Amino acid sequence: METAAKLLSDEVKRFGLERYVLELESDGLTILPPEVTGVTPEHMDRCTQALLARFTEMTGGCPITVEDGPLGELTWPQGSGLPLTDKDAPQPSQMLIQQTLRLDRSLRDLAVNPVVDALIDHLMGPSAMRANGNRAAAQNAKARRLSSSNSFVKWQGDFGYGPALGLHCDQGATPLPWGRVALTANATWCLTDYTLDDGALAYVPGSHRSGGHPVQPRAAQDAVAAEAPRGSCIIFPGSTWHGAFPKRTPGLRLNAVTYYRHASVLPQENVSVTMRDEPWQDCEHPEVMRELLGLDDSFPYVEQSFPVPQLAAAG
Repeated sequence: METAAKLLSDEVKRFGLERYVLELESDGLTILPPEVTGVTPEHMDRCTQALLARFTEMTGGCPITVEDGPLGELTWPQGSGLPLTDKDAPQPSQMLIQQTLRLDRSLRDLAVNPVVDALIDHLMGPSAMRANGNRAAAQNAKARRLSSSNSFVKWQGDFGYGPALGLHCDQGATPLPWGRVALTANATWCLTDYTLDDGALAYVPGSHRSGGHPVQPRAAQDAVAAEAPRGSCIIFPGSTWHGAFPKRTPGLRLNAVTYYRHASVLPQENVSVTMRDEPWQDCEHPEVMRELLGLDDSFPYVEQSFPVPQLAAAG
């Protein structure tokens, strides 16, 4: 027991997150209630307003509410099916909003929430990468970095991802075998209640220990709903088999997803570039945001980052 305790960071112990660490280790998923993260209903309201406004902007003016979903008829470009479904699936009842860190401070504050950050850090551990040659910083460097920030805007639709529930592993593009260190991790903030009928996230408890991809149809048969009230944060490593149930009720299932990567894994969004000139400092913990964005990392570089010898001036 003493050995296990030594594996817990000071932050995990300070916030009293031992129970949630145990759930991550045993089930491959844990749910933090809002009273643990400290995120208020007003914060959730602001996130929701920013995302709904962006949805309307992106769709050419389609109004949308949490209670009723999209209020106009939507047409999809030809051949645009929902990812993780087959080509014969019906038109999607879900839209993905990307690069949400750029929209509002409320969404940036979710990414630097210290309680969630402590659990993501537990999943990924320390970094072996240099911090621009700064040895002192490297000794305390953490491996977690942002990969992307997104929101799934999901409305009523009986099909969803289909019978297979879209079950997959987020780190599925990385070579097998996987070890215990998470190569990616997902923090899904529930901006609406998550229930089975409302299209909650689906996952297979303990599947992270398989070290591989979902095996169907057994995976779908074993999947359960990650049910959680609004304001909760669902956290799981990239090795957990997960997808989603169809939303069979009116209105929206809305979330804000902060997707993390190990420092050794290529990000989905090049956030160190896309956010460099954005107001990334405008959040509760700008020093954490700077580290998550990797603004001081050696890679990926956008210009010459190593010294270059110069021709000596002629005498």
